[in-house]
Amino acid sequence: MARPGWGQVIGLPVTVGDMTTVCQEILRLARRGEGGQVCVANVHMLVEARRDGALRDVLERAALVVSDGMPLVWRLRRQGFAQARQVRGPDLMIRLCEGAAANGLPVYFYGGDQASMAGLIEALQRRLPALRIAGAEVPPMLPRQPETDLITAERIRRSGARLVFVGLGCPKQEFWMHAHRAHLEAVTVGVGQAFGIAAGTVPEAPVWMQRSGIEWLFRLASEPRRLWRRYLVTIPLFAAFVLREAAGRPGAAHR
Repeated sequence: MARPGWGQVIGLPVTVGDMTTVCQEILRLARRGEGGQVCVANVHMLVEARRDGALRDVLERAALVVSDGMPLVWRLRRQGFAQARQVRGPDLMIRLCEGAAANGLPVYFYGGDQASMAGLIEALQRRLPALRIAGAEVPPMLPRQPETDLITAERIRRSGARLVFVGLGCPKQEFWMHAHRAHLEAVTVGVGQAFGIAAGTVPEAPVWMQRSGIEWLFRLASEPRRLWRRYLVTIPLFAAFVLREAAGRPGAAHR
């Protein structure tokens, strides 16, 4: 079985692989029951990690940091990783649920809101009747960097889940997964808005926008008041970091 490799984008580690190799690796980790954290990275996450040492540490310690955003894929290919492919969070969640159903691996969902969670569970039960859903919960509002919640960790552990999908948004979900990694036997996967997309409560960009690297423009148009400041800052900073990387001054990535 082919295993994903590693490259780096703006000085941060990013997994090199396609949807198949990434799913195979995550399911392998889930079957072992030794935990592990999967970050689904885009431009925003990497820029945040360059500006926040705590988030950088989370990415450097993750089992996988997959390339949700096409700009990451383009940077990896530019560096000679021809096998780099986009691995979008919503698609990854569905593919992993399919794999979990086929392998008898229980899954758990943590995050989102009540409407999205209800729609997600209904959609998955209809699409994958063999999927074992060990639990699903919508937590109260959490801080940007949640502390370890041993009661929640024990509840998830007792459920028998081997995959935990976390939909809290970046960087909250990355910090949550990192804070609980030592207390969970399951692999945690941060999937952002995937719950709402699967439930149909959050609109999804057309495929051509996904593949063109302008999915962010669709999201901005959908939620301009919430996202305009993020993209105004993130995109120029990413471009600046890419130019710095191209000049040979990326800042070290550690694996």
